[in-house]
Amino acid sequence: MGKPLDIVIVVVYLAAMLAFGFWGKTRTRDSADFLVAGRRLGPTLYTGTMAAVVLGGASTVGGVGLGYEYGLSGMWLVVAIAVGLLALSLLFAGRIQRLRVYTVAQMLKLRYGMDATSASGIVMVAYTLMLSVTSTIAYATVFNVLFGTNRTVSVIIGGAIVMLYSAIGGMWSITLTDMVQFVLKTIGIFALLLPFTWHRAGGLDGIRERAGDAVFDVGAIGTQTIITFFVVYSFGMLIGQDIWQRVFTARSPRVAKWGGTAAAVYCLFYGVAGALIGAAASTFLSDVEASDDVYAQIAESILPVGISGVVLAAAVAAMMSTASGALIATATVARTDVMPLLGRLIGRGEETADVDDARDVHSDRRYVVVLGIVVIVIAALLNDVVAALTVAYDILVGGLLVSILGGFLWRRATGTGALWSMIAGTVVTLGTMVAVGDVLANEPIYFGLAASLLAYVVGSLLTTRTPAEVLDVWTTRLAGRDDAVPATRT
Repeated sequence: MGKPLDIVIVVVYLAAMLAFGFWGKTRTRDSADFLVAGRRLGPTLYTGTMAAVVLGGASTVGGVGLGYEYGLSGMWLVVAIAVGLLALSLLFAGRIQRLRVYTVAQMLKLRYGMDATSASGIVMVAYTLMLSVTSTIAYATVFNVLFGTNRTVSVIIGGAIVMLYSAIGGMWSITLTDMVQFVLKTIGIFALLLPFTWHRAGGLDGIRERAGDAVFDVGAIGTQTIITFFVVYSFGMLIGQDIWQRVFTARSPRVAKWGGTAAAVYCLFYGVAGALIGAAASTFLSDVEASDDVYAQIAESILPVGISGVVLAAAVAAMMSTASGALIATATVARTDVMPLLGRLIGRGEETADVDDARDVHSDRRYVVVLGIVVIVIAALLNDVVAALTVAYDILVGGLLVSILGGFLWRRATGTGALWSMIAGTVVTLGTMVAVGDVLANEPIYFGLAASLLAYVVGSLLTTRTPAEVLDVWTTRLAGRDDAVPATRT
C-alpha cells in the first residue's frame, strides 16, 4: 500500500474529477454541448484537451519505460503521435471542423452519399472501446499499488469515476477534467520527474559515465520499430474518432489548426522528456523486471513524500484522459452510426434525428453509462488486451485510412470505391494476421493498406462518378458556407 500522503493526494484528485464533472453539467444544455462542447472551445481549452487525449498511459508510463530500455530512442512512439497530430492539424483539422458532423462515418456519408459507409462505425467502436479498456487496466495497476486493492476493485473504482464524470457533463466535463490532467502531466513530467531523475543520475556527465554515449543513440530502438510507430500511431491520429471528436469541439477552423499544432509541439517535448527520464533512471534502477514499472519505481524510490503523490496522480491523469475521450467517442459512434445501421438491417428503420434537446442529452448519457459499464467488465475480465488493441488499430488504419483521407484528396473517388477499400483493407489485414500467425506483426497493416488503396482506385474508376449534388453539398460544407444547416445525428 502507498504512503498516506500520496494516497490523500490521489484521492483528492479523483474527487476533483467528479467535481469538474458536475461543473461541466452546468454548461451542457443540448446534445451538441454533450458530444462536442457546443463547438465553442477556444485556443487554450482546445490545446489542453487535445494534448491530454493523445498523451495517455502509453505515452507517459510507456514512454518512460522505453527510455529506460532504449535511451533517447524511446521517444519515437510519442514523436510518431506528435507527427500524426501535426499533420492532422495543419492539413485536415480546419476542413474537418467546417463539416459540422459528429462522427467519421457521417463524414464518409456526406462525402460519398452512401449509407453503406456507416459500417465504418463498427470498426471505430471496436477501436475506441479497446482504447478505453486498455487505459482502464493501466490506471488500475497504479491503484493496486497505491490503495492495496485487488485488480477488480481497482478497475471498478477508476472505471466508475471516469464513467460518472463523462456521463454527467459529457464533453464539457471531459474538457474541464482534461485541463486539470494536462496541468498535472506537465508538472509531473517537466517540473518534477525530469529534474529529480537527472539530479539523481548526476546530470548529463553522470549518465554518460554510467550508461555510455549509446543511451543518446536515437536509432537504438530499431528502424523497423520506428517505422511501425509512424504507420500505426501517426496514421491512427489522422482518422481516430477520439481525435476527430476533439477537432469538432473547436470554435473555428483557425483554433483547430493552430491549437492542434501547439498540442503537437507539446507532444514532441513530452516524448523527449519521457525518454530522458527513463534514460536517467536506467543509471540507478537496475532491478526493474518490467519497463512499465519504471515510472512508479522512480516515484517510490527517489521522490519525497507528497511530490511522489503528484507524480502518481499525473500518471493516473494521463490514463484517465485517454479513457474518457475514448468512452465518449464510443458512445457517440454507437448511437449515431451503429444503432441506426443495425436498425436498418433488422428492418426497424433509422432513429429520428429531430428529437428534443433534453431527450437527446438523456439518451447520450445512457449510452455513456452502458458502455462505461461494458468497459469496466471487459477490463476486469481481461489480463492483457495489447493484442486486441493492436487488431483494432490495424483494422482502423488498414481498413479506413484510404477512404477517409481519399475523400479529402481525390474528387474522382466514389462511394463504391470507398466501400471496396474498407472491405479489402479489413479482410486483407485480418487475413494476413492469420497467415503470419502473429497479430503483432507489421505485415498485416502494410498489406492491408496496399489492398485498400488498390481497391479504392479501381473501384472508383470502374464506377459512376459521385453525383454532382452530393459533391456540391460536400464542397459547400468544406468551405464553411453551410453553418445555417444544423448537423444531424444520423
